[in-house]
Amino acid sequence: MGGFGLIFLALFFTFKVDVNVLFVLLSVIKILLVVVPLLIAVAYLTLLERKVMASMQRRKGPNVVGIFGLLQPLADGAKLLLKETVVPNSVNKAVFFIAPILTFFLAVMS
Repeated sequence: MGGFGLIFLALFFTFKVDVNVLFVLLSVIKILLVVVPLLIAVAYLTLLERKVMASMQRRKGPNVVGIFGLLQPLADGAKLLLKETVVPNSVNKAVFFIAPILTFFLAVMS
């Protein structure tokens, strides 16, 4: 039995957690164990790309945040999460928010 099976049994018998809740919880943990390292890898590959592009143009590239710019992906992520959405006053709000989502789904489906 794998590691998650043992965790499943331990949580089930220790806390008397419902099997369905436990299954969902362990599924979310498994998903996060795959997705989080991928996101970190993409962030640092983007940093590498920016450094290479800068060296092609004979500049330093991102080097302000952290030593050698190694914390730049974290700063970029924080900036993205803290960005404010500017909604014009005279716009139909439902269409304004649904249009990009609809465009994304149509692009993915075709």
